[in-house]
Amino acid sequence: MSDRYVRQMVLPEVGAQGQALLAAASVLVAGAGGLGCPVLQYLCAAGVGRLLIVDHDRVDESNLHRQPLFRMSDLGAPKARAAAAALRLLNPQVSAEAAVERLTPANAAAWVSRADVIVDAADSLALAYILSDECLRQGRPLVSASVLGLSGYVGAFCGGAPSYRAVFPEMPRQAGSCAQSGVLGTAVGVMGTLQAHLTLAILLKLTPTVLGQLVSVDFRTLRFSGFSFASAREPAGPVLRFIAPEEVRAADLVVDLRSLTEAPVSPFPGALRIGVEEVEGAGLPDALAARVVLCCRSGIRAWRAAQFLRRTGHADLALIALGD
Repeated sequence: MSDRYVRQMVLPEVGAQGQALLAAASVLVAGAGGLGCPVLQYLCAAGVGRLLIVDHDRVDESNLHRQPLFRMSDLGAPKARAAAAALRLLNPQVSAEAAVERLTPANAAAWVSRADVIVDAADSLALAYILSDECLRQGRPLVSASVLGLSGYVGAFCGGAPSYRAVFPEMPRQAGSCAQSGVLGTAVGVMGTLQAHLTLAILLKLTPTVLGQLVSVDFRTLRFSGFSFASAREPAGPVLRFIAPEEVRAADLVVDLRSLTEAPVSPFPGALRIGVEEVEGAGLPDALAARVVLCCRSGIRAWRAAQFLRRTGHADLALIALGD
């Protein structure tokens, strides 16, 4: 073996046996943006044998202040492919596989089954629930993080620990984005590096386990805090699940909560076009549909509307996050 890993192999927690564990491991990284870039760089540098990169987006100049894996020459290129190419230059001993596609409820099971650890590095609350549901079902660890403005958190879920839903049973009524609220490159860099660290700790089987732990950071005051959620209970009864658009059935009542300005044409012919405030104010007209499917861009409005409908007696509900 070369000297590439000698400094980490000196650690008694790693050694030759730990390095072999890393070399044999597969990690799925969902998202190659602000969080995904440091995750991928550090996992690749540490010698994790196989990195699966899933991202549907392309490199934009506005990404470069917080995504240093990319260069000006990558502008317009798919992030997944540009990231894989950069990683191969960083460490040719690591297999970096790129998939230029959106991770959805339709393909989540297949992707999760291919990896030992799943890293949620996407800017999507809906995807956190989608991945958590699938990781819980398959018994795979999930390392998820979020950064908004000058605060963030990272946690290690599933794989024997409680799921994301056990810690966050409800979506917020509204949520911002990096484009709306702004973000410092250093903030996502720190949180992405923490994600990489938790992933390595899981692969190396470090004790005590990081599974069931959450760390939050206030970058304005430089305060770190955290807690164990190892004893958190999974939600009782049926939960609100996200489905893929192709899973919509002919008998479903589809409610597209986006405005006509936001989305002049719905992908679902015959969808009811009303806003979440209208649903919360008056409910839905009587319908014979076996199931109500609520959709919006991020899933936040769909969740809000579903919660209201559930309180008013609608039991068969599904959500769709259509994305940008």
